[in-house]
Amino acid sequence: MRLATWNVNSLKVRLPRVEAWLAEVQPDVLAMQETKLADDAFPALAFEAMGYESAHFGQGRWNGVALLSRVGLTNVRDNFADGIEPDHEARIISATCGGVRVSSVYVPNGRSLDDDHYRYKLDWMSRLRRHVDTEGSPSDAVVVMGDFNIAPDDRDVWDPAAYEGATHVSQPERDVLEQLEGWGMVDLFRKHHSAGGLFSWWDYRDGSFHRGRGMRIDLVLGTDSVAQRCSWSVVDRNARKGEQPSDHAPVLVDLDD
Repeated sequence: MRLATWNVNSLKVRLPRVEAWLAEVQPDVLAMQETKLADDAFPALAFEAMGYESAHFGQGRWNGVALLSRVGLTNVRDNFADGIEPDHEARIISATCGGVRVSSVYVPNGRSLDDDHYRYKLDWMSRLRRHVDTEGSPSDAVVVMGDFNIAPDDRDVWDPAAYEGATHVSQPERDVLEQLEGWGMVDLFRKHHSAGGLFSWWDYRDGSFHRGRGMRIDLVLGTDSVAQRCSWSVVDRNARKGEQPSDHAPVLVDLDD
């Protein structure tokens, strides 16, 4: 089973690219973020024509998350699990796909370390930790994937000094991400790649993509039973090229039966 996550940065703008990518890469499950669509504008019929069931949690011009699946899509949940304070923005959707409980997440950016949005980000991650605990257990097949807006360690930033004192790399952000790993999640990309300089996001400005100035902030986290099945992972840099690309590239993992 092939899983993928992609912050498409406006599905309205990027739909032809997403359709072409789906046809070429053939993921069984795709988690999307920043669809920037209301639910009634989501192109479910276009994806259905390609063989995908879909679920979308949107709010119009901002945010928006979705799951596409051709291996089943059941028990869909918008927002956090019951008993956890719901988010006021459309940033998480979960469903069971092919026997795996999958969440597509778009973690808040944080903006700056002294901004209220940064505290919101840390709180959001704490709620995500409680969400996975409510949705399943470390012994279950659980995947959380999406745009985390956190670079797990210095290997995941083109120049750590350039981000000193900024979001995405601060220790409190990395600590709340490690809480997920402490619960029982594995960074599936890192299971196959230990080198630095392997990024999933590049700023549109200053030729950052061609200069290799990026960050790895799009992650696929899975429980141990999922990690044991994971045979391959890659960042599809080709999807960041060409006309009107998203500033993110898809991240893929393959799970053996």
